[in-house]
Amino acid sequence: MPHLTDVLERLYARRRFGIRPGVDRVGTLLERLGNPDKQFRTIHVVGTNGKGSTSAFLSNILLHAGLSVAQFSSPHLVRFTERFRINGSEYSTDKLVQRLDIVLKATPDEATFFEITTALAAYIFSEEQVEFAIMEAGMGGRSDATAAFTGELTILTPIAIDHAEYLGTSLEEIAKEKAGIIKPRTRVISAEQPEAVRLAIAEQCHIAECDVKTLGTDFSAEWALDHTLNYHGLSRSLTQLTPGIPGRYQAANAALALAAAESLETDGTEITPSSFKEGIAGAAWPGRMELVPGTPRLLLDGAHNPAGAAALAEALHDYSYSRLLMVTGVCDDKDIGQIYAPLLPLVDGIYTVTPAVDRAMKDEVLTQFFRSQGIESEPCGSVVAGIGKARSRAAESDLILVCGSLFVVGEVKAWLEQANYTGIRG
Repeated sequence: MPHLTDVLERLYARRRFGIRPGVDRVGTLLERLGNPDKQFRTIHVVGTNGKGSTSAFLSNILLHAGLSVAQFSSPHLVRFTERFRINGSEYSTDKLVQRLDIVLKATPDEATFFEITTALAAYIFSEEQVEFAIMEAGMGGRSDATAAFTGELTILTPIAIDHAEYLGTSLEEIAKEKAGIIKPRTRVISAEQPEAVRLAIAEQCHIAECDVKTLGTDFSAEWALDHTLNYHGLSRSLTQLTPGIPGRYQAANAALALAAAESLETDGTEITPSSFKEGIAGAAWPGRMELVPGTPRLLLDGAHNPAGAAALAEALHDYSYSRLLMVTGVCDDKDIGQIYAPLLPLVDGIYTVTPAVDRAMKDEVLTQFFRSQGIESEPCGSVVAGIGKARSRAAESDLILVCGSLFVVGEVKAWLEQANYTGIRG
């Protein structure tokens, strides 16, 4: 049997084809594999922020309802197998090696990394005989590789300016591309959206003859004084929910998952009342407001765009600490002014790092930016060195926030797990 390293190197070699929107190549590969995507029910999750958390909430609700459910996400933090979850568990390495080898042998010329990974998900989920597959889109919608799957339900998380070089330079263009994944005469669950996005979704739903239910209009969720969540849904209300994924902004993600589960009930899918509450409570998603106990505590969050950073800043109000020290690094294509604007008023010191990826911004460059904003900052080199420096300066009652990029969070998690880290590729 091939070794995981060997088959992954064959897969990573496909990075030379870059990002190429379209579903023709992945469609060909799925046909060669016997159309495994037809063997389960697909739920699409599309948007800019909140896709992973929303998928995790919904997956856990369905799991507690006694259904067999798979979840596909990207990128991974430490291990490639994280992208494929069966009934809440990371996929087996041995099985993945076998099945990736089969998929690679069937792959057409010029198929991209993400297209192959998406087809691999279909093949794995078919072989594992799951009933539902929750498919998180990569960056797009209409031309995303996941659009090759015929979804019966689409969840639209908040949409913002995202991958403009591929999706369009305006919010309207990006929204049209992401909403383009919606299939004819299916159901749509949407977060609250900016007006331009709302109109683009409404237009696509009209064309596709779809019914859309929107957070804030057709269902809602709000925090109670006791810090539990109250949900007022499409046909049921639930009180005193305790989301397993922390952060104030998770109210919206949990509500999207609950509304999606309610929508599935209308097709005859049996979901017990307790499954809603237990599914929300038991959900987990790595690298999102993930608190690591210790002295001092570490808080890991993978927010890497302005909307995610704003949500992170709001969520920090629920934590008590004397000082907030930030260990952070980004990729060099990011708008650091917008990403860090919500966080800078909250921090007392910043330790910049250079993530172990090709397109990382140098720590010295990031430090110069922070100093220009009047914030004390120190370049530290590697992510682990940044953690060490922050810890050496922190008191027991301080909180160390690790953020700026999923790459940074992945490195920290690998270090905590004493696992090898080679960078998130693809």
